[in-house]
Amino acid sequence: MDSAKCYNDYPLWIVLVSNLLTFSIYLIGAYILYQLGLIWLIFYLLYILFVEIQVLQKSCVNCCYFGKTCAFGRGRLAPTIFRQGNAKKFATRQVTWKDILPSFLVSIIPMLVAIAFLVTNFSWLMLALLVSLFLFGFIGTGLIRGQLACKYCKQRKMGCPAERLFNKKK
Repeated sequence: MDSAKCYNDYPLWIVLVSNLLTFSIYLIGAYILYQLGLIWLIFYLLYILFVEIQVLQKSCVNCCYFGKTCAFGRGRLAPTIFRQGNAKKFATRQVTWKDILPSFLVSIIPMLVAIAFLVTNFSWLMLALLVSLFLFGFIGTGLIRGQLACKYCKQRKMGCPAERLFNKKK
């Protein structure tokens, strides 16, 4: 582990930056899916809501940031919907790629739709949206988590299943 200090409550600017990135991904994805029709946009937005609720319900309720300001603001949001769980469960929970796939699909689904649009009817706007979604969804998310969120996370030091999944020693 590095020697970076841990936040008990993250600074508001980190919450704002991380959520700006997240909402940018959601908006770009929503715009792309809307090109298929309103019903596809509604399905996409409902899927995002499902994924967010799953994160709150399966992770946030057991996190040491429950009721506090985590890097994503979910620690403050979770108590408005769910009761606090067991902090010991967070550290012992096993997370696999299958568990995080739904979160990746929030970016991947609109990217696949954008690629299909580009193949059938090339547009510079769609190409820009695809590139932006890739950069935000994968590069940006990795930077936010690595440099602003996980680096200063007290729960990571206490035990985090995502940290174990992403940082397996080779």
